[in-house]
Amino acid sequence: METANHLILIGGSLLLVAILTGALSTRIGAPLLLVFLGFGMLAGEDGPGGIRFSNFEAIYTAASVAVAIILFDGGLRTSLRSVRRSWGRATALATVGVVITAIITGITAWIAFDSGVLVALLTGTVVASTDAAAVFLLLHQQGSAVRERVSSTLELESGANDPMAVLLTVTLVGMILTNGSTTDSLVTAGLSLFQAFSVGTAIGIGGGAALAFLVNRTLLAPGLYPVMLIAGALSLYGVSHVLGGSGFLTVYLAGIVAGNQRLRAQSVILRFHDGIAWVSQLVLLVGLGLLVTPHQLLPDLVPALAIALTMVFIARPVAVALCLAGSRFALRERAFIAWVGLRGGVPIYLAIIPVLAGIPEAQQIFNITFTVVLVSLTLQGWTIGLAARLLKIEIPPAPAQEGRLEVDIPSNLDRDIVGYTVGESCPMAGRPVSELSLPQRTRILAVLRSGLVVPERMLHTLKTGDFVLFLAPPEHSLTLDRQFLSNSRKKSNTALGDFVIPGATALGPVSLAYEIPVDGPVEGVTIAEWLRDHLADTPSVGDTVSAGPVELVVVQTEGDEIISVGIRLDPTRSDLWDKVLRYLPRWLRVHIHTHE
Repeated sequence: METANHLILIGGSLLLVAILTGALSTRIGAPLLLVFLGFGMLAGEDGPGGIRFSNFEAIYTAASVAVAIILFDGGLRTSLRSVRRSWGRATALATVGVVITAIITGITAWIAFDSGVLVALLTGTVVASTDAAAVFLLLHQQGSAVRERVSSTLELESGANDPMAVLLTVTLVGMILTNGSTTDSLVTAGLSLFQAFSVGTAIGIGGGAALAFLVNRTLLAPGLYPVMLIAGALSLYGVSHVLGGSGFLTVYLAGIVAGNQRLRAQSVILRFHDGIAWVSQLVLLVGLGLLVTPHQLLPDLVPALAIALTMVFIARPVAVALCLAGSRFALRERAFIAWVGLRGGVPIYLAIIPVLAGIPEAQQIFNITFTVVLVSLTLQGWTIGLAARLLKIEIPPAPAQEGRLEVDIPSNLDRDIVGYTVGESCPMAGRPVSELSLPQRTRILAVLRSGLVVPERMLHTLKTGDFVLFLAPPEHSLTLDRQFLSNSRKKSNTALGDFVIPGATALGPVSLAYEIPVDGPVEGVTIAEWLRDHLADTPSVGDTVSAGPVELVVVQTEGDEIISVGIRLDPTRSDLWDKVLRYLPRWLRVHIHTHE
């Protein structure tokens, strides 16, 4: 009993101190995942904590659950719009990109260490996949955001590349242990890969729809709905593995399917899953940090650093260049995707598989993997914000929707009850109710003023301090937001241009005022339509088109429609970007300019 109490004390204290340490790290801009991993090392055998822990099997099981929860939470927050626009490129990076990275990194491992070809390839494979937890967290930790098509591609890639990495790792482990026929093993690996993706996809899509159905058709206490989803996601993970599918792919797809439907107690579900995903990341990284004995890393440190730097500066950029060849990504966007090939807990989790299988070189592979992850989180994780600014793909984050209240009602009613407080900066403050533009099927339920409901016959003007309650379809919430939320979002978006104009503005006067070269008639054409025609892909916030002496920037979208456009009067590059371009041959500079 005393041992159990001590374990509870140690576990709770580790989590509490890790959380407080993570809160402190945000003040200095350190990547949280690196802090959590480092805290686990400090608590371990070589650190002040002095905890001796080497139960790889327990950590492997706990890490499997943690990664599944993190992927499911990431899926819940992934929109179908981003999936539709990015799935092809992300799939290429998650499959072919993993193989390319594994081969190049494996060649470096083969040169750096006196090991066989299969062991070297296994080393490269273990570190080949990007980490979902690292990408989801660090892309949003910097206090800013990046262009939607870039962030969605990175997030989808990190959520979908685990099946390929796991399968290749298991296949290579089996080949090393059995010395079996390479041809037979490759055929088996191909069939297993097809089974993993097909079964994982089918169970993920079907299971996600079933989970959403259960949530919306079962009457429970609000706090039990997120628990039901977690239990369902872990069940789908287990079923997928039993049937030969990829459990990680299953839970990620199930999260996407469930998260893009209206769920009962949706706000409670998202808040709960945000918390449980954080706890999972803490448990994953602190546990993996406990497994590491830092003094054992020293003998292999120099070759491991060579492998890490090869992966960051050669393998990942080559994989991105080949997988995105012929795509419509701008050169600066490809550079950012290449740089944000973040490694985190998943590669270390994969490095446990050779240890459990009993491969003689397993401990060396584990140590190399840990060094690679430390380098990635330090070098890449610490510079994401800087890279986004230098490459000019950073956009202002959407501000919190202060002044808006949502009331949960049964999802089958296809309506939301949304309330707004009319503040001093509210666009509707002091304006007649008759000027309010209500979308179809939207009704005012009540207006509260000084704690009393204003009778309809006396409701003429909205005043500061009023609280307006609407019944509206969920797809029309943005229309109401634009009329009732403050102008802080518009002000923050001025970073996307010297000023912002509505997308419905006629093209003719704008083209004359700013000398925008226009081919063809301009009558009846809006600036949004012209910009949409000159974009290579579905528009997303931050997309830029050079238009003579100015730049036009997508500031706000609704679906595939451009709502507002920013105009940069004097577009300039960052100093560092300009300096780099000066040293390139003229023909290459011209090529870069035409693809920006």
